[in-house]
Amino acid sequence: MKLFESLAQYRPQALGILRIMTALQFIEHGSQKLFNFPVSAEPHALTGLTTAAGILEFAGGILLVLGLFTRPVAFLLAGEMAIAYFMAHFPRDFFPANNGGDAAILFCFVFLYLFFAGPGAFAVDNRDSATA
Repeated sequence: MKLFESLAQYRPQALGILRIMTALQFIEHGSQKLFNFPVSAEPHALTGLTTAAGILEFAGGILLVLGLFTRPVAFLLAGEMAIAYFMAHFPRDFFPANNGGDAAILFCFVFLYLFFAGPGAFAVDNRDSATA
């Protein structure tokens, strides 16, 4: 199909937009844990694990928005989300729709995809290839 073939030229831009939008959502989760912003009805208690998760989510999200160190950061965050799912969500219920783990699973697999696919367009990681 010619329409779909013509869309292939926009893959880097679509991947870049996926990376940026996912990272912005992830920053929000981190800022909510660390700064209670946006304000939550149930603020997180800053235990060691919650603080570590908040730092990873906030700082990792910023790095991903910039497209800086995309592959290692995405790998680290995919692992964080897998651990979060099995520690916090899975014990509540087997089904993600019931245990609130939908977002953790989606974040995990989007980050895993970014690890393999790279940052796409609009990334600081691409600055070397632009000058070469």
